[in-house]
Amino acid sequence: MRGGMRNPMPEQPADVRNKNFKEVALGYDMKTAVDEAERCLNCPRPLCVTGCPVNVEIPAFIHAVKEGNMEEAIKILKRKNSLPAVCGRVCPQENQCESKCVLGIKGQSVAIGRLERFVADYAREHGMDNVDNEKAAPNGKKVAIVGSGPSGLTAAGDLAKMGYDVTIFEALHAPGGVLMYGIPEFRLPKEIVQHEIDALKKLGVKVMVDAVIGRLFTVQELFEEEGFDAIYVGTGAGLPHFMNIEGENLNGVYSANEFLTRVNLMRAYQFPKVATPVYVGKKVAVVGAGNVAMDAARTAKRLGADEVYIVYRRSEEEMPARKEEIGHAREEGIELRLLNNPVRILGNDKGWVTGMECIKMELGEPDASGRRSPVAIKGSEYVLDVDMVVMAIGQGPNPLLKQTTHDLETNKRGNIVADENGATSIPGVFAGGDIVTGAATVISAMGAGKKAAHAIDEYLKNK
Repeated sequence: MRGGMRNPMPEQPADVRNKNFKEVALGYDMKTAVDEAERCLNCPRPLCVTGCPVNVEIPAFIHAVKEGNMEEAIKILKRKNSLPAVCGRVCPQENQCESKCVLGIKGQSVAIGRLERFVADYAREHGMDNVDNEKAAPNGKKVAIVGSGPSGLTAAGDLAKMGYDVTIFEALHAPGGVLMYGIPEFRLPKEIVQHEIDALKKLGVKVMVDAVIGRLFTVQELFEEEGFDAIYVGTGAGLPHFMNIEGENLNGVYSANEFLTRVNLMRAYQFPKVATPVYVGKKVAVVGAGNVAMDAARTAKRLGADEVYIVYRRSEEEMPARKEEIGHAREEGIELRLLNNPVRILGNDKGWVTGMECIKMELGEPDASGRRSPVAIKGSEYVLDVDMVVMAIGQGPNPLLKQTTHDLETNKRGNIVADENGATSIPGVFAGGDIVTGAATVISAMGAGKKAAHAIDEYLKNK
């Protein structure tokens, strides 16, 4: 079957899944995957590859699926992408590889992300994904990786394969970064992330948790006392933003970071089996409209909230979240309050949230980013009846490292300044991912980790 409609993704029914933390999307079976792979035209100049930040050889891996050769398919995928089971689930493929697919011009593009997920899952379940252990002999050089999110994990894997002695330093008590603390179980099961981390350990990568660089060791100490030859900083964007409105310090107001970290990394969704309680109101407002806001809203619903609102000052067209996430949230009973902006949060004399005053907005002229600027409608204030508020309006760079590394150049937002290969103002220190770009995608952070690994290799060979 060439062209035609793409194969739908089987999913848990919305009214069942909004009460559990099992994965929403159930994945293709072999027959569906082969059928979907047969839609690929195997273009002579595959544009899909140019749409991928790590340049996965997409037609080649899809061709292997078509032939039913999963061992070959995972080998091709892992040549460029060390975390295919993760990317197949959380990448915005619709804006990347799939947006360039020729079939998408007149119909529906090939479901590249779903095929990537299928191959990675099949390989994991059938013990096929140790294919990339072609590891170079140890070269006696040591590299420190600060942060174990997608960027750090990718750099660590690539450097280990090149023969470097690699140690990852992770500030939290479990490695995985945003893949562990940020993305909920129902979108990305944690055992998948754990599997990828275990694969790195098999490559010889050492992982040190509860290790806050800037406190336990400074960058200088990593070089001088610990004997590292180069350092890669991938500390991400873990600093939540707030609106600085009245009532933001009331009980029942969370940053999305805190709420999701408690639930995901500290497994509050398994309370009381796990000793992390989490307060969840009956009526919850989530402020913001990115993927993090969708994750927070859908999590609150699963934890028993009766009503969950997404409060966003622009219209649906401007929502930064993936269309799929918005669709899933809607199906699960989450209400979008668009063109609404919080003015203040109201509380009782015991210091708990009792409501959120909002003002209605209309869209004015486009701003510098091309999005139409929201303008408040005078006199349209009203109170939304809620007892919990989650602020999900973005997050900034983790500031710790900069505070103890004075000659590390950062921009006015606090992001580390690095060239296209990740080199910073300090020789031997490289950086990439959200700490450089601001909050972005998993795959772009991986792309930065990959580039930096090659740049570190060049740097140390020529040093």
